Parts: sequence; C-alpha cells; structure tokens
Amino acid sequence: MNFTLSEEQEMLKKIARDFLIDKCPKTLVREMVADEKGYSPEVWREMARLGWVGLAFPEKYGGNGMSFLDLAVLLEEMGRACLPSPFFSTVVLGGLPILEAGSEEQKQQYLPRIGSGETIFTLALTETSARYDAASINVKAMADKETYVISGTKLFVPDAHIADYLLCVARTNEAAATENGITLFIVDARSQGIKSTVLRTIAGDKLCEVVFDRVRVPGKNILGRLDGGWSVISRVIEQAAVAKCCEMVGSMQQVLEMTVAYAKERKQFDRHIGSFQAIQHYCANMATDVDGSRFTTYQAAWMLSEGLPCAKEVAIAKAWAGEAYSRVSTLAHQVHGAIGCTIDHDLQFYTKQGKAAALTFGDGDFYREIVAQKMGL
Repeated sequence: MNFTLSEEQEMLKKIARDFLIDKCPKTLVREMVADEKGYSPEVWREMARLGWVGLAFPEKYGGNGMSFLDLAVLLEEMGRACLPSPFFSTVVLGGLPILEAGSEEQKQQYLPRIGSGETIFTLALTETSARYDAASINVKAMADKETYVISGTKLFVPDAHIADYLLCVARTNEAAATENGITLFIVDARSQGIKSTVLRTIAGDKLCEVVFDRVRVPGKNILGRLDGGWSVISRVIEQAAVAKCCEMVGSMQQVLEMTVAYAKERKQFDRHIGSFQAIQHYCANMATDVDGSRFTTYQAAWMLSEGLPCAKEVAIAKAWAGEAYSRVSTLAHQVHGAIGCTIDHDLQFYTKQGKAAALTFGDGDFYREIVAQKMGL
C-alpha cells in the first residue's frame, strides 16, 4: 500500500508551504481575527492567480482539472498555516456542490467566477439544533408562481458577511419524508430580506447568523432537483468533513513540530526537557495521533476522489481527527508549560481552531453513530 504523494502533489505541497510562510505569517492571522472582513483580499487574489481556488474544477470551467485528493494536500497546508480566507466556504461548500449537482448553465455561470476569485460562496445549512441531519432543516421555501420565498434563520454560516452567494438548504415539502422535501437554492446574498450578523467565536473565525425574511429566489436557482436536495447535502457534508480533517492534520503536524523543537531547546535542571522520558512519551503519543489522523483522512479523501461509497471511512476520519487534535493540543500545552498558555504564543491559534474544527460538520458522537450504523448496529 503506497501512501506517498505523487510528484505533482509534492510540488503543490511545496509551493503552498512556501507561499503561506511568506504571505500568511502569524501577524496576519492576528490582524484578521480583529479585521471586519476576516481575510486579506490581496492574499485571496494571489491564491486565485496560483490556480488554487479553481484547483478541483475541470478546465472547461476555468479550473485545473485536479482531484479532491489534490485539494486535500492544499487544505492540509492551509491548516498548517492557520490561513484566514474564504477558501473552505467558497470552494468546498460552494463550488463542489455546483460542480456535482448544477445544471450546465449554472456551472458555466458560477464556476469560472469562483475559480478566478471574483465570487465568494458559502453554505447556509445549520440551524438551532446545530446538527447535520435532514430532520434539523426547518427553514422553509414556499412556491409563489415562478419564485420561492425563503423564511427562517441559519446559524454558524461561514463567511456569510462577505459572500456574494449563499447555497441555502430549505424545506419545500413538509408532507414528504424527512430526507425528502428538501431543496438547495443559489441565493444572491444582496437579495432583499437577508441579514447577516457575525457571531463571536472561540477561534476568531467569521461565522454568521443569517436571517431570511421572505427572500425571493427564482425557480431557476434551484441546485439539483426540487425536493431532492438532501442527497446533494449528504455528499457536501462528507466532503466538508474530510476537508476539515485535512486542515486539522496540517494544524496538528505544525503543533507537533513546534513542540518537538521546543523540547529540544528548553532546559530544566541543566538538561533539555526532551531528554526526560515523560516528554519523549508525550511527543510520541502526539506523533501517533497525527499519523493516525493523516492515514484515515487521506483514505477517505482518496475514496471521495474515486467516487466510492465512503460514509464509514469519512465518519472514522472525522471522529478520530477531532478527538486526536484535542489530545495533541493538550500535550503540546503541557510540554510548553506557561508560555504555551499565553495569548502571545502561536500555540493558542491552533488550540482554538482545533476545538472549533472538532465540532464543525459533526462531532465525534455524531460520527460514531454513523460508524455503528454501517456496522449493522
């Protein structure tokens, strides 16, 4: 079994790491936490010029024709750098659903603009239950001649305050079974009746409450089939969960390297603390969690790239990575001691992002239930 990256993927990884070291220092990360937009438009444009935003789109839509597995390599480097950008929301939550479920007209209209960095997308999915199942969808879209009128509130919508378009998941048929009667709409974020409010979060990222107050959307803006949107959303959730795992793997790898480097330089009792067995075992346990997360994540990413059924593999990766991240960051803080608990140290960025990522698109319990179901329990 060969887990090594291809030559092209290694090149992508190196280019991404060099770029992010140069363009995304921790000073930028700190600035973006306080910034109203939450990202640097200049860096975003440079990422688009490098072809990253259109990486996984076919060439006929202005992309590079690469795979989800290639995207995973890029996302890992973004996680390593704590990159503040609308990449995840635009590409994973916006572009990939349009690529998979959109009409040819919709693909031609939106994908080139996404790939060029001109248009920012996001997904309005989560509601008050904060769950990722069909039963949690209560925002309604009522038919009115050739339009639909959307009403209700979405929570924790990433980058909604800067988005040009929202993919809104709404219930269009209450009489249908739970997973039926759900439709996905492409909604212009400037439509009358939309109000976005940035929420305060532990990671300092820009999650929003989005209120839809009788927002009118043309029927041609339905993505996929009327009342048949949940199959699209299920696929989006799988891709988003694995993409978030990729970011977590990159973050964990950086935390491990920071901790090992600190253990080699910090002295206590006239010895480097890395010479103590307890510290050595801490670092070994961290490495075990990082590699375990990477292997399960890349297995799921490969299966998604190949179009194989992988609900169980995705669930294993997300359940493991989220809790592995908690163990890795806890041990990192123990090795660093007091300095690692200060707001001025870079470790706090990774700890906060890990706590947020572990919950995003489902926590460990949510995915353990899926694994159990796939085992026939």
